Amino acid sequence: MTVLDSRRDLPSESGRGTRAAKSDPESAVLITASGVTMPPVEDLGAGRGPAWLDQWLAANAADVLAWFRHIHAHPELSRQEFATTELVAGLLKSFGLQPELLPGGNGLICDIGTGERCVALRADMDALPMTEATGLPYASTTAEAAHACGHDAHTTILLATGIALASAPELPGRVRLIFQPAEEVMPGGALDVIDAGGLDGVERIFGLHCDPRTEVGRVGTRVGAITSATDLLELRLTSPGGHTSRPHLTADLVHALGTVITGLPALLSRRIDPRSGTVLVWGAVHAGEAPNAVPQDGLLRGTLRTGDHDIWADLEPLVAGLVQSLLAPTGVGYELHHRRGVPPVINERESTQYLRTAIESALGEDALAGTKQSAGGEDFGWYLEHIPGSFMRLGVWPGEGPMRDLHQPTFQLDERALLAGIRVMTHTALAALA
Repeated sequence: MTVLDSRRDLPSESGRGTRAAKSDPESAVLITASGVTMPPVEDLGAGRGPAWLDQWLAANAADVLAWFRHIHAHPELSRQEFATTELVAGLLKSFGLQPELLPGGNGLICDIGTGERCVALRADMDALPMTEATGLPYASTTAEAAHACGHDAHTTILLATGIALASAPELPGRVRLIFQPAEEVMPGGALDVIDAGGLDGVERIFGLHCDPRTEVGRVGTRVGAITSATDLLELRLTSPGGHTSRPHLTADLVHALGTVITGLPALLSRRIDPRSGTVLVWGAVHAGEAPNAVPQDGLLRGTLRTGDHDIWADLEPLVAGLVQSLLAPTGVGYELHHRRGVPPVINERESTQYLRTAIESALGEDALAGTKQSAGGEDFGWYLEHIPGSFMRLGVWPGEGPMRDLHQPTFQLDERALLAGIRVMTHTALAALA
Protein backbone atom coordinates (compact mmCIF):
# COMPACT_ATOMS: atom_id res chain seq x y z
CA MET A 1 0.00 0.00 0.00
CA THR A 2 1.33 3.43 -0.96
CA VAL A 3 0.26 6.23 1.33
CA LEU A 4 0.91 9.77 0.22
CA ASP A 5 1.65 11.77 3.34
CA SER A 6 2.99 15.28 3.79
CA ARG A 7 3.33 15.42 7.57
CA ARG A 8 6.77 16.67 8.50
CA ASP A 9 6.99 14.38 11.54
CA LEU A 10 5.79 11.16 9.91
CA PRO A 11 7.20 9.94 6.58
CA SER A 12 4.99 8.10 4.14
CA GLU A 13 4.87 4.31 4.34
CA SER A 14 6.48 4.11 0.92
CA GLY A 15 9.20 6.57 1.90
CA ARG A 16 8.64 8.36 -1.38
CA GLY A 17 6.48 11.35 -0.43
CA THR A 18 8.43 14.45 0.58
CA ARG A 19 7.62 18.06 1.26
CA ALA A 20 9.56 20.69 -0.64
CA ALA A 21 10.81 23.06 2.04
CA LYS A 22 10.54 26.73 1.16
CA SER A 23 11.06 29.90 3.13
CA ASP A 24 7.47 30.95 2.57
CA PRO A 25 5.20 28.36 4.23
CA GLU A 26 2.29 29.45 2.05
CA SER A 27 4.17 28.32 -1.05
CA ALA A 28 5.09 24.89 0.32
CA VAL A 29 3.94 21.99 -1.82
CA LEU A 30 3.87 18.26 -1.50
CA ILE A 31 5.84 16.35 -4.11
CA THR A 32 4.63 12.80 -4.69
CA ALA A 33 6.43 9.88 -6.28
CA SER A 34 4.77 10.61 -9.61
CA GLY A 35 5.82 14.25 -9.54
CA VAL A 36 2.36 15.65 -8.80
CA THR A 37 2.57 18.86 -6.82
CA MET A 38 0.04 19.80 -4.18
CA PRO A 39 -0.28 23.55 -3.75
CA PRO A 40 -1.90 25.03 -0.66
CA VAL A 41 -5.68 24.65 -0.62
CA GLU A 42 -7.75 27.71 0.25
CA ASP A 43 -9.79 27.12 3.39
CA LEU A 44 -13.07 28.94 2.80
CA GLY A 45 -14.02 28.64 6.48
CA ALA A 46 -10.66 29.58 8.00
CA GLY A 47 -10.94 31.23 11.39
CA ARG A 48 -14.50 30.17 12.07
CA GLY A 49 -13.40 27.63 14.67
CA PRO A 50 -13.35 25.73 16.79
CA ALA A 51 -9.70 26.57 17.34
CA TRP A 52 -8.55 22.94 17.27
CA LEU A 53 -10.21 22.45 13.88
CA ASP A 54 -8.60 25.61 12.48
CA GLN A 55 -5.23 24.38 13.71
CA TRP A 56 -5.70 20.87 12.35
CA LEU A 57 -6.70 22.07 8.88
CA ALA A 58 -3.87 24.59 8.73
CA ALA A 59 -1.38 21.85 9.53
CA ASN A 60 -2.87 19.06 7.44
CA ALA A 61 -4.49 20.59 4.36
CA ALA A 62 -1.75 19.23 2.10
CA ASP A 63 -2.28 15.76 3.58
CA VAL A 64 -5.96 15.96 2.77
CA LEU A 65 -5.21 16.86 -0.83
CA ALA A 66 -2.67 14.03 -1.07
CA TRP A 67 -5.16 11.49 0.24
CA PHE A 68 -7.81 12.69 -2.18
CA ARG A 69 -5.55 12.54 -5.22
CA HIS A 70 -4.28 9.11 -4.27
CA ILE A 71 -7.82 7.73 -3.90
CA HIS A 72 -8.84 9.44 -7.13
CA ALA A 73 -5.94 7.85 -9.00
CA HIS A 74 -6.75 4.37 -7.65
CA PRO A 75 -10.52 3.89 -8.02
CA GLU A 76 -12.17 0.60 -7.13
CA LEU A 77 -15.55 -0.61 -8.36
CA SER A 78 -18.44 -1.62 -6.13
CA ARG A 79 -17.64 -4.47 -3.73
CA GLN A 80 -13.98 -4.31 -4.72
CA GLU A 81 -12.97 -1.44 -2.41
CA PHE A 82 -10.30 -3.43 -0.56
CA ALA A 83 -7.27 -1.20 -1.18
CA THR A 84 -9.27 1.94 -0.40
CA THR A 85 -10.45 0.34 2.83
CA GLU A 86 -6.88 -0.64 3.70
CA LEU A 87 -5.67 2.90 3.04
CA VAL A 88 -8.37 4.48 5.22
CA ALA A 89 -7.93 1.93 8.01
CA GLY A 90 -4.17 2.41 8.01
CA LEU A 91 -4.41 6.17 8.28
CA LEU A 92 -7.01 6.00 11.06
CA LYS A 93 -4.80 3.58 13.00
CA SER A 94 -1.79 5.86 12.55
CA PHE A 95 -3.70 8.50 14.51
CA GLY A 96 -4.54 6.10 17.33
CA LEU A 97 -8.06 5.15 16.21
CA GLN A 98 -9.46 1.62 16.06
CA PRO A 99 -11.41 1.01 12.84
CA GLU A 100 -13.39 -2.22 12.44
CA LEU A 101 -13.72 -3.76 8.99
CA LEU A 102 -17.10 -4.83 7.70
CA PRO A 103 -17.46 -8.63 7.34
CA GLY A 104 -16.64 -8.48 3.62
CA GLY A 105 -13.37 -6.66 4.19
CA ASN A 106 -14.42 -3.71 2.05
CA GLY A 107 -15.76 -0.85 4.13
CA LEU A 108 -15.28 -0.07 7.79
CA ILE A 109 -16.69 1.57 10.90
CA CYS A 110 -14.77 3.64 13.43
CA ASP A 111 -16.00 5.30 16.64
CA ILE A 112 -14.40 8.43 18.04
CA GLY A 113 -14.96 9.78 21.53
CA THR A 114 -16.80 8.32 24.50
CA GLY A 115 -20.27 8.36 26.00
CA GLU A 116 -23.65 6.80 25.39
CA ARG A 117 -24.83 9.29 22.78
CA CYS A 118 -23.65 8.60 19.24
CA VAL A 119 -24.21 10.19 15.82
CA ALA A 120 -22.95 8.76 12.54
CA LEU A 121 -21.30 10.33 9.51
CA ARG A 122 -21.26 8.30 6.31
CA ALA A 123 -19.18 8.29 3.12
CA ASP A 124 -19.36 5.94 0.14
CA MET A 125 -16.16 4.60 -1.41
CA ASP A 126 -16.84 2.96 -4.77
CA ALA A 127 -16.09 4.21 -8.28
CA LEU A 128 -17.93 3.89 -11.59
CA PRO A 129 -17.15 1.52 -14.48
CA MET A 130 -16.01 4.12 -17.00
CA THR A 131 -12.79 5.52 -18.40
CA GLU A 132 -11.76 8.92 -17.04
CA ALA A 133 -11.31 11.72 -19.57
CA THR A 134 -10.30 14.67 -17.39
CA GLY A 135 -6.64 14.77 -18.38
CA LEU A 136 -5.70 15.46 -14.76
CA PRO A 137 -2.14 14.54 -13.74
CA TYR A 138 -3.64 12.33 -11.00
CA ALA A 139 -6.28 10.75 -13.24
CA SER A 140 -7.37 7.15 -12.75
CA THR A 141 -4.66 4.57 -13.24
CA THR A 142 -7.22 1.75 -13.33
CA ALA A 143 -8.68 0.67 -16.65
CA GLU A 144 -12.42 1.30 -16.97
CA ALA A 145 -12.82 2.66 -13.45
CA ALA A 146 -13.15 6.30 -12.42
CA HIS A 147 -14.35 8.36 -9.50
CA ALA A 148 -16.86 10.20 -11.66
CA CYS A 149 -19.40 10.61 -8.84
CA GLY A 150 -17.18 12.21 -6.21
CA HIS A 151 -16.97 9.27 -3.82
CA ASP A 152 -13.22 9.88 -3.58
CA ALA A 153 -14.04 13.30 -2.13
CA HIS A 154 -16.66 11.82 0.21
CA THR A 155 -14.13 9.29 1.52
CA THR A 156 -11.40 11.91 1.94
CA ILE A 157 -13.71 14.33 3.72
CA LEU A 158 -14.89 11.72 6.21
CA LEU A 159 -11.37 10.41 6.77
CA ALA A 160 -10.07 13.89 7.53
CA THR A 161 -13.14 14.73 9.62
CA GLY A 162 -12.53 11.69 11.80
CA ILE A 163 -8.85 12.45 12.29
CA ALA A 164 -9.64 16.09 13.05
CA LEU A 165 -12.28 15.06 15.60
CA ALA A 166 -9.72 12.80 17.23
CA SER A 167 -7.55 15.87 17.81
CA ALA A 168 -10.29 17.70 19.71
CA PRO A 169 -9.62 18.28 23.43
CA GLU A 170 -13.06 16.88 24.22
CA LEU A 171 -16.17 15.67 22.37
CA PRO A 172 -19.73 15.79 23.74
CA GLY A 173 -20.31 12.14 22.76
CA ARG A 174 -19.33 9.57 20.17
CA VAL A 175 -19.06 10.06 16.43
CA ARG A 176 -19.26 6.95 14.26
CA LEU A 177 -17.53 7.07 10.90
CA ILE A 178 -19.12 4.79 8.32
CA PHE A 179 -17.06 4.12 5.20
CA GLN A 180 -19.55 2.28 3.03
CA PRO A 181 -18.95 0.12 -0.04
CA ALA A 182 -21.13 -0.42 -3.10
CA GLU A 183 -23.38 2.62 -3.25
CA GLU A 184 -23.44 2.46 -7.04
CA VAL A 185 -25.10 -0.98 -7.24
CA MET A 186 -28.60 -1.84 -6.10
CA PRO A 187 -29.82 -2.40 -3.47
CA GLY A 188 -26.64 -0.78 -2.12
CA GLY A 189 -23.90 -1.35 0.42
CA ALA A 190 -25.83 0.55 3.08
CA LEU A 191 -27.62 -2.74 3.75
CA ASP A 192 -24.24 -4.38 4.45
CA VAL A 193 -23.52 -1.71 7.06
CA ILE A 194 -26.94 -2.12 8.67
CA ASP A 195 -26.65 -5.92 8.73
CA ALA A 196 -23.24 -5.58 10.42
CA GLY A 197 -24.74 -3.48 13.24
CA GLY A 198 -23.42 -0.20 11.92
CA LEU A 199 -26.42 1.73 13.24
CA ASP A 200 -26.50 0.09 16.67
CA GLY A 201 -26.67 2.80 19.30
CA VAL A 202 -26.73 5.63 16.73
CA GLU A 203 -29.20 8.49 17.25
CA ARG A 204 -28.88 10.20 13.88
CA ILE A 205 -26.92 9.85 10.67
CA PHE A 206 -25.65 12.46 8.22
CA GLY A 207 -24.09 12.34 4.78
CA LEU A 208 -23.19 14.51 1.83
CA HIS A 209 -22.83 14.28 -1.93
CA CYS A 210 -20.85 16.39 -4.35
CA ASP A 211 -23.03 18.76 -6.35
CA PRO A 212 -21.43 20.13 -9.55
CA ARG A 213 -24.29 22.62 -9.97
CA THR A 214 -23.66 24.37 -6.67
CA GLU A 215 -20.72 26.74 -6.18
CA VAL A 216 -17.92 25.66 -3.88
CA GLY A 217 -18.41 27.09 -0.42
CA ARG A 218 -22.17 26.59 -0.53
CA VAL A 219 -24.15 23.57 0.68
CA GLY A 220 -27.69 22.61 -0.30
CA THR A 221 -30.25 21.21 2.13
CA ARG A 222 -33.98 20.56 2.22
CA VAL A 223 -36.53 18.98 4.53
CA GLY A 224 -38.29 15.96 3.09
CA ALA A 225 -37.39 13.95 0.02
CA ILE A 226 -34.08 14.96 -1.57
CA THR A 227 -33.68 11.90 -3.84
CA SER A 228 -36.07 9.38 -5.35
CA ALA A 229 -36.69 5.68 -5.01
CA THR A 230 -35.17 3.80 -7.92
CA ASP A 231 -36.18 0.35 -9.17
CA LEU A 232 -34.93 -1.66 -12.14
CA LEU A 233 -37.33 -3.38 -14.53
CA GLU A 234 -36.33 -6.23 -16.81
CA LEU A 235 -38.91 -7.80 -19.13
CA ARG A 236 -38.07 -10.89 -21.16
CA LEU A 237 -40.49 -11.88 -23.95
CA THR A 238 -40.75 -15.17 -25.82
CA SER A 239 -42.54 -16.13 -29.02
CA PRO A 240 -42.62 -19.14 -31.38
CA GLY A 241 -41.18 -16.79 -33.99
CA GLY A 242 -42.00 -16.93 -37.66
CA HIS A 243 -42.07 -15.08 -40.98
CA THR A 244 -43.13 -11.45 -41.03
CA SER A 245 -45.46 -12.28 -43.95
CA ARG A 246 -47.54 -14.42 -41.56
CA PRO A 247 -47.72 -12.53 -38.23
CA HIS A 248 -51.22 -13.98 -37.66
CA LEU A 249 -49.71 -17.46 -37.28
CA THR A 250 -47.37 -16.51 -34.44
CA ALA A 251 -47.05 -13.98 -31.61
CA ASP A 252 -45.53 -10.76 -32.87
CA LEU A 253 -42.84 -10.19 -30.25
CA VAL A 254 -41.55 -6.84 -31.52
CA HIS A 255 -45.07 -5.43 -31.62
CA ALA A 256 -45.56 -6.66 -28.04
CA LEU A 257 -42.34 -4.93 -26.99
CA GLY A 258 -43.55 -1.70 -28.55
CA THR A 259 -46.86 -2.02 -26.74
CA VAL A 260 -45.09 -2.18 -23.38
CA ILE A 261 -42.54 0.49 -24.29
CA THR A 262 -45.23 3.07 -24.94
CA GLY A 263 -48.13 1.63 -22.96
CA LEU A 264 -46.63 1.07 -19.54
CA PRO A 265 -45.34 4.64 -18.97
CA ALA A 266 -48.65 5.99 -20.26
CA LEU A 267 -50.75 3.82 -17.97
CA LEU A 268 -48.57 4.59 -14.95
CA SER A 269 -49.11 8.30 -15.58
CA ARG A 270 -52.86 7.69 -15.25
CA ARG A 271 -52.69 5.43 -12.21
CA ILE A 272 -50.26 7.41 -10.04
CA ASP A 273 -50.53 10.93 -8.64
CA PRO A 274 -48.42 13.08 -10.99
CA ARG A 275 -47.21 15.13 -8.02
CA SER A 276 -45.18 12.11 -6.85
CA GLY A 277 -42.53 12.54 -9.53
CA THR A 278 -42.95 8.96 -10.74
CA VAL A 279 -41.28 8.29 -14.08
CA LEU A 280 -40.44 5.18 -16.10
CA VAL A 281 -37.70 5.46 -18.72
CA TRP A 282 -36.48 2.58 -20.86
CA GLY A 283 -32.74 2.35 -21.34
CA ALA A 284 -32.26 -0.84 -23.37
CA VAL A 285 -34.26 -2.92 -25.84
CA HIS A 286 -33.07 -5.93 -27.84
CA ALA A 287 -34.94 -8.17 -30.26
CA GLY A 288 -34.19 -9.93 -33.52
CA GLU A 289 -31.74 -9.42 -36.37
CA ALA A 290 -33.49 -10.12 -39.68
CA PRO A 291 -36.05 -7.62 -40.99
CA ASN A 292 -38.29 -10.39 -42.32
CA ALA A 293 -38.34 -12.68 -39.27
CA VAL A 294 -40.41 -12.43 -36.10
CA PRO A 295 -37.86 -13.05 -33.32
CA GLN A 296 -38.31 -15.69 -30.65
CA ASP A 297 -37.06 -13.61 -27.74
CA GLY A 298 -36.64 -10.01 -26.69
CA LEU A 299 -35.43 -7.99 -23.74
CA LEU A 300 -36.50 -4.65 -22.30
CA ARG A 301 -34.77 -2.85 -19.42
CA GLY A 302 -35.47 0.44 -17.71
CA THR A 303 -35.59 2.41 -14.47
CA LEU A 304 -38.70 3.28 -12.50
CA ARG A 305 -38.35 6.22 -10.12
CA THR A 306 -40.63 7.94 -7.64
CA GLY A 307 -40.21 10.62 -5.03
CA ASP A 308 -43.04 9.24 -2.87
CA HIS A 309 -42.20 6.54 -0.34
CA ASP A 310 -45.79 5.23 -0.08
CA ILE A 311 -46.13 4.96 -3.85
CA TRP A 312 -42.80 3.15 -4.03
CA ALA A 313 -44.20 0.48 -1.73
CA ASP A 314 -47.12 -0.14 -4.13
CA LEU A 315 -45.28 -0.02 -7.46
CA GLU A 316 -44.32 -3.68 -7.83
CA PRO A 317 -47.86 -5.17 -7.86
CA LEU A 318 -49.16 -2.25 -9.93
CA VAL A 319 -46.50 -2.70 -12.62
CA ALA A 320 -47.04 -6.47 -12.69
CA GLY A 321 -50.76 -6.04 -13.27
CA LEU A 322 -50.32 -3.46 -16.01
CA VAL A 323 -47.74 -5.55 -17.88
CA GLN A 324 -50.06 -8.55 -17.78
CA SER A 325 -52.97 -6.53 -19.16
CA LEU A 326 -50.83 -5.07 -21.94
CA LEU A 327 -49.36 -8.38 -23.07
CA ALA A 328 -52.41 -10.64 -22.71
CA PRO A 329 -53.83 -9.81 -26.19
CA THR A 330 -50.46 -10.30 -27.91
CA GLY A 331 -50.00 -13.98 -27.11
CA VAL A 332 -46.32 -13.66 -26.18
CA GLY A 333 -44.81 -15.26 -23.11
CA TYR A 334 -42.98 -13.11 -20.63
CA GLU A 335 -41.00 -12.94 -17.41
CA LEU A 336 -41.00 -9.69 -15.48
CA HIS A 337 -38.19 -9.04 -13.02
CA HIS A 338 -38.92 -6.04 -10.83
CA ARG A 339 -35.80 -5.35 -8.82
CA ARG A 340 -36.52 -3.10 -5.91
CA GLY A 341 -33.68 -0.64 -5.60
CA VAL A 342 -33.38 2.03 -2.94
CA PRO A 343 -35.97 4.10 -1.08
CA PRO A 344 -36.02 7.87 -1.39
CA VAL A 345 -33.80 9.83 0.96
CA ILE A 346 -36.25 11.72 3.16
CA ASN A 347 -34.52 14.30 5.32
CA GLU A 348 -35.96 14.57 8.82
CA ARG A 349 -36.73 18.13 9.93
CA GLU A 350 -34.74 18.27 13.18
CA SER A 351 -31.71 16.60 11.64
CA THR A 352 -31.83 19.05 8.73
CA GLN A 353 -31.85 21.92 11.18
CA TYR A 354 -28.65 20.53 12.70
CA LEU A 355 -27.17 20.54 9.19
CA ARG A 356 -28.17 24.13 8.60
CA THR A 357 -26.75 25.22 11.93
CA ALA A 358 -23.52 23.40 11.11
CA ILE A 359 -23.21 24.90 7.62
CA GLU A 360 -23.72 28.41 8.94
CA SER A 361 -21.19 27.86 11.74
CA ALA A 362 -18.64 26.26 9.44
CA LEU A 363 -18.85 28.50 6.38
CA GLY A 364 -21.15 31.46 7.16
CA GLU A 365 -24.75 32.42 6.43
CA ASP A 366 -24.09 32.81 2.72
CA ALA A 367 -23.15 29.14 2.51
CA LEU A 368 -26.72 27.99 3.11
CA ALA A 369 -28.45 26.99 -0.11
CA GLY A 370 -31.70 25.30 -0.94
CA THR A 371 -31.82 22.33 -3.25
CA LYS A 372 -34.40 20.48 -5.30
CA GLN A 373 -35.44 16.89 -5.08
CA SER A 374 -33.49 14.75 -7.51
CA ALA A 375 -34.86 11.83 -9.51
CA GLY A 376 -31.58 10.05 -8.82
CA GLY A 377 -31.27 7.21 -6.33
CA GLU A 378 -29.03 7.09 -3.26
CA ASP A 379 -28.82 4.16 -0.84
CA PHE A 380 -28.46 6.56 2.11
CA GLY A 381 -32.23 6.19 2.17
CA TRP A 382 -31.86 2.73 3.75
CA TYR A 383 -30.32 4.29 6.86
CA LEU A 384 -33.27 6.65 7.20
CA GLU A 385 -35.62 3.66 7.24
CA HIS A 386 -34.12 2.93 10.68
CA ILE A 387 -33.04 6.22 12.29
CA PRO A 388 -33.55 9.93 11.58
CA GLY A 389 -30.97 11.85 9.64
CA SER A 390 -30.30 14.23 6.80
CA PHE A 391 -28.35 14.39 3.56
CA MET A 392 -26.77 17.49 2.02
CA ARG A 393 -25.31 18.55 -1.31
CA LEU A 394 -21.78 19.96 -1.20
CA GLY A 395 -20.96 22.55 -3.83
CA VAL A 396 -17.95 21.59 -5.97
CA TRP A 397 -18.32 23.96 -8.94
CA PRO A 398 -15.54 26.61 -9.04
CA GLY A 399 -18.04 29.36 -9.83
CA GLU A 400 -16.91 29.87 -13.42
CA GLY A 401 -16.44 27.62 -16.40
CA PRO A 402 -18.45 24.53 -17.30
CA MET A 403 -20.41 22.53 -14.75
CA ARG A 404 -18.91 19.07 -15.25
CA ASP A 405 -21.71 16.72 -14.35
CA LEU A 406 -21.70 13.57 -12.25
CA HIS A 407 -21.40 10.14 -13.88
CA GLN A 408 -19.52 11.64 -16.81
CA PRO A 409 -15.89 10.82 -17.74
CA THR A 410 -15.02 14.52 -17.51
CA PHE A 411 -16.35 15.11 -13.98
CA GLN A 412 -13.97 16.97 -11.70
CA LEU A 413 -14.33 19.15 -8.64
CA ASP A 414 -12.85 22.23 -7.06
CA GLU A 415 -10.53 20.88 -4.37
CA ARG A 416 -11.47 23.72 -2.01
CA ALA A 417 -14.65 21.71 -1.47
CA LEU A 418 -12.63 19.14 0.49
CA LEU A 419 -11.85 21.52 3.36
CA ALA A 420 -15.34 22.99 3.23
CA GLY A 421 -16.77 19.49 3.53
CA ILE A 422 -14.53 18.66 6.49
CA ARG A 423 -15.66 21.79 8.29
CA VAL A 424 -19.35 21.10 7.65
CA MET A 425 -19.16 17.44 8.66
CA THR A 426 -17.26 18.30 11.83
CA HIS A 427 -19.71 21.01 12.83
CA THR A 428 -22.63 18.68 12.00
CA ALA A 429 -21.41 16.08 14.48
CA LEU A 430 -20.85 18.72 17.14
CA ALA A 431 -24.27 20.32 16.58
CA ALA A 432 -26.10 16.99 16.70
CA LEU A 433 -24.37 16.00 19.95
CA ALA A 434 -24.70 19.38 21.65
